[in-house]
This record gives sequence, C-alpha cells and structure tokens, in this order.
Amino acid sequence: MSYDAIVVGAGPNGLAAAITLQQQGLQVLVLEAGDTVGGGMRTKELTLPGFRHDVCSAIHPMLIMSPFFRGLSLQDYGLELIYPAVAAAHPFDDGSAAVLRGSVAATAAAFGADAAAYADLVGPVVEHWDELSRDILAPFHFPRHPWLMARFGTTALRSAEAVAKRFRTGAAKGFWGGMAAHSMLPFHYLSGAAIGMILCAAGHVAGWPLVKGGSQAIADAMAAYFLSLGGKIETGITVDNVDQLPPAHVLMLDVSPRQLLSIAGHRFSAGYAKALSRYRYGPGVFKVDWALDGPVPFTNPECRQAGTVHLGNTFAEIAQAEHANWKNEITPKPFVLFAQQSLFDQTRAPQGHHTAWGYCHVPNGNTTDMTASIENQVERFAPGFKKRIIGRHVMNTADMQAYNANYIGGDINGGAIDIGQLFTRPVLRASPYRTSAKGIYLCSASTPPGGGVHGMCGYHAAMQALKDL
Repeated sequence: MSYDAIVVGAGPNGLAAAITLQQQGLQVLVLEAGDTVGGGMRTKELTLPGFRHDVCSAIHPMLIMSPFFRGLSLQDYGLELIYPAVAAAHPFDDGSAAVLRGSVAATAAAFGADAAAYADLVGPVVEHWDELSRDILAPFHFPRHPWLMARFGTTALRSAEAVAKRFRTGAAKGFWGGMAAHSMLPFHYLSGAAIGMILCAAGHVAGWPLVKGGSQAIADAMAAYFLSLGGKIETGITVDNVDQLPPAHVLMLDVSPRQLLSIAGHRFSAGYAKALSRYRYGPGVFKVDWALDGPVPFTNPECRQAGTVHLGNTFAEIAQAEHANWKNEITPKPFVLFAQQSLFDQTRAPQGHHTAWGYCHVPNGNTTDMTASIENQVERFAPGFKKRIIGRHVMNTADMQAYNANYIGGDINGGAIDIGQLFTRPVLRASPYRTSAKGIYLCSASTPPGGGVHGMCGYHAAMQALKDL
C-alpha cells in the first residue's frame, strides 16, 4: 500500500502531526520503535505488580490549554481527566504552603501583600488565553493579537529573577520559583518567566489534570482517533535511515536534531546539517517512582490534596539548585517536582496503597544517583515518607535516553528553551519545521513551541507540510 505521508515516532507530536494530516485527506502511516505508542505518555508497572506509574509525563496542564487538543473529542476514545482539589502546592519549612487554586483571586488572596502583584502578572494571561494561545504556542510570526502579545511578551521574555522582584513575601517568591523552575533555566536567563506565567495561568483557565489509568490513555485515545480516520500504525519499527522507508510525499520525523542528522543527514545541505549540529540540549532529569503502603504524610494539609507538589522551599534555594545544573554541579537539595496520582485515581495502586512520582533536574548526561537527595527533600516536608516506601524504581539521564532516544542526556524538553533557542529551534529558518530536504519535516519538541504534551509542534509541522503540498 502506498502512503501520502509517513510519520516516524508516535509521541504526542508525532501523533498530532499524523492526525492533522489524516484529517486533511492524506493517507498516513505512523512508525513507532516502541512496542506501544506514546513516547513520553506511557504508563507501566515499574515497581511492584498492581502499581501503575507514569514513566515520563504525569500531570497535563498544557493538554487542555492546547488549541490542538481542544479541537479533539478524545473522551469519545476513552480519555478521562481527573482534577485534584488543589492543582499544585508549594510547602515551606515552617509548615505553611502556597497553593495554586482554580481562580486568580483565590490564589492571590493567600499572598497577602503580594495579592495585587500576582493578579497583575497572571490575570491578563488568564483573561485573554483564547486569543493568546495560538500566538504563544506557535513559531515566530506576526501575532493575530499584536497588542495582547506585546503585553504578554514584555514580561514573559524577562528572567524569572526579574519577575520575582515584583513580590515582597517569601510565599509568593517561593511559589513563583517553583513555577519558573519548570523551564529548566537558570533564574537569571531571559525568557525564563514565560513557562512560569503559562503554568500559573493554566491552573486558573483549566486546571492541572492527571489521566485516569495513567498517561498512556492519552496516547491510546489519540491512536484510536487516528485509526478511526483511516490511518495506520506499526510498532516495533526502528528507522535508522530514511532511505529504508517507502516513498511518500511527506516524511514527518518526531525526533531530536541529533537523531535527525543520523537518519536523514545525508539528504541535507551542508549549511543546514552544520546548524543542526550546533543545537544545544539543556539539563537532564533523575526520576524516582515509589510504591507506598499509605499516602504521603505531608505536614501541610493542603499538600495532601494536591496533584502536584513543588519541593524546593525558598526562591533563593530553588534558584541555586537550578543554576547548579548549568554549571555541571550536583546540589544536595535539588528542586523536586512531585506528583501523587493515586490519591485521586484508585486504578493506580492496590487498595490501601499508593504511588508517587518525582524527579529533579541534573546536568545534561550526569548519572549521579540522586535517589537519597530526592527522598530527603520529600521527607523534609513529609516526615515519615521514607517509612512508607515498599518499592522503588529509578531512572538516571542515561536510562531516560535509553527509554526515549529524543531525551538526549536526559533532556525531556527536547533542547534548551533559552532566549537563543526559543524562536529558532532547531535552527534559524523561515519555517523551523521544514528541513533543507524536500518533503522531510521535523515535528518534535525540538521545534516551537517546545516540550510538553500539547501536540502543537506536530500540528504546526503538519500544517507547514500541507501548505507546501
């Protein structure tokens, strides 16, 4: 059978590209090296039988913030989202916690003297998200709403450190630090504020949901929808060279620039290949999954109601930890992103038991065992946590790359998202998705708008291919 388009890689962006192309009448084949579709959206029994853990992505604020996913009805294909009572919590050493609630006003009120500053920072993004989303989650272009984008960009392109100066209280500063740390950038780097602003806004616009049964359900629903359109998926197929593929008008690759060079570099111009070789990757991650004999005993009660908990204490402490990664240093007190899905989803663990999921950032490729450091951070805010561990599974940066070849050196963002690569990932071109070889496109997180389960990299790459056709 002949195909109009072939998509290599069935992560969120590969599947988004395949769906977009199939929706427009092309006959599309998806090839996936793994035994299941999913990429970063997989769920497995990593610790003990009956304990289901999200291998990579676990909490999905960008899923429902994404124009691509908003255009699908994946609930018809088995996807069920669960919204924790508290989207995210940020505990401090004194037992207090800052909390991301459903409304801007409710969240801001807890910041006291910083209530107005928080509302001014996040409120306009929340109010105008429908207008802003297609401009923010897109490659560089003249915006549809230039004045709104100018207002957003004036703050978003600043450093997290600069934005923190708006706040006077330790609670607001620490909370902001936890949000900004998702960027994996040092807090003095330009553009570091963007992800923090968007994640705060996501909590107010749509929440930070987890998926019933695990993140694999997102991939399964996307695949089921794609197949319903007439597409085809083959798993267990590793593509080492594009020349081994059958002819197609469009070849869409959900891979990192390093892999792109490996499997298609001989088709590229010398200049494009050289530019790809200069692509920079950011910090990696060290991840731990736990099987527990009870819920995590956080000191602060609101942390026991949160799907996500940011463990880093003060803004200064988080800043030090995140900067260390870029200096190739390991810190004994890393910033830990922690999720406790089983509190809200009883399918994740046997009755009376729980799962927990957590990771910290480390220098790219560094394989230092961070298990003790991560568990010490959890214990710091949840005394007695260690006693509840009955199973453990760890993944260092090498394990992450072995699991998903796109995670170069453990970098789950598909490359550094600093000001130098925010708009020019993977290289500076009129279209970041179109390679120098006719008919070959890049649709991974190494293109705008970057990492996260939003599908917009795949969507924009597919729209570029359709335009070229």
